[in-house]
Amino acid sequence: MKAIDFSFIIPVYNRPDEIKELLESFLNFEGEHAYEIVIVEDGSTQTSEAVITQFNNQLDISYYFKPNSGPGDSRNYGMQKAKGNYFIILDSDVLLPSNYLIEVNRFLATSYYDCFGGPDAAHRSFSNLQKAINFAMTSFITTGGIRGGKQKVEDFQPRSFNMGLSKKAFKASGGFGKIHPGEDPDLSLRLQNLGFKTALIQNAIVYHKRRISWSKFYKQVHKFGMVRPILNQWHPNSKSLVYWFPTLFSLGCIVSILLAVFQINLLLYVYGLYFAVAFIIALITNRNLSVAFQALLAIVIQFFGYGYGFLKSTFNLVILRKHPEEAFPQLFF
Repeated sequence: MKAIDFSFIIPVYNRPDEIKELLESFLNFEGEHAYEIVIVEDGSTQTSEAVITQFNNQLDISYYFKPNSGPGDSRNYGMQKAKGNYFIILDSDVLLPSNYLIEVNRFLATSYYDCFGGPDAAHRSFSNLQKAINFAMTSFITTGGIRGGKQKVEDFQPRSFNMGLSKKAFKASGGFGKIHPGEDPDLSLRLQNLGFKTALIQNAIVYHKRRISWSKFYKQVHKFGMVRPILNQWHPNSKSLVYWFPTLFSLGCIVSILLAVFQINLLLYVYGLYFAVAFIIALITNRNLSVAFQALLAIVIQFFGYGYGFLKSTFNLVILRKHPEEAFPQLFF
């Protein structure tokens, strides 16, 4: 069995308050584990250095400041500087449960993988908006479990808010690419092509805070939709009809409303049933009426934002035959 010494890699951009909360969650870790924390400041104007200094006597932290070049390149920079032989990559807007490293270590000690991902969840302290968006992003009824809510362990595509990567896999792959978002599934797929296996550690949960507004949420999922056809072009084996679902769902919703104008209501009833089921699940999950109602809005924004982005990107890449960098320069650093 390979020795596992962990290095947490955390890029940060103008989020000193988030880093403080994240580092405080490290202090609550259970068990005895050898690990370091590598924080890479990605050209921030509001730096985290003063906050990080407060934890230097309690945690093994390395802090680096570099010009802005995007989260993928910052993660690569952090992994190049890290001393461990296994890297755990986190976003700055997550909180760690006290048993996080116990779960990771237990899984890798018995079933070693060179790359893993873990699910995200909403902490009880999160706002209703954050909980509603978390539901839309993680529920099986919306994303089908692709973010960690399913039972399948192998061939999982980790997301970089909660992702592990061995030093061997990092060196073989070169790490993250220049696209953002989408740099994490791109890396996962390249690793699989190189013969490395990826896995889901279901119990390695992080609380993903997502300091976000409705408008920012739309922009985020819209970019997710734009990125997926690019990934499908780069990795043809990853293509799936599943990625068309938000587009078809959105178009079907528009059609159902138009048909209802002519008293053809069957399709509208189907959508009504779907949203009723989603509301009930959100209510049971969160036990909060406000969260359940806001979850419906989050689902609509997610499907329409992603679906429109996916359709627009597919049109540009497949019909107009544009190169990704030409069609969507804003997605590349």
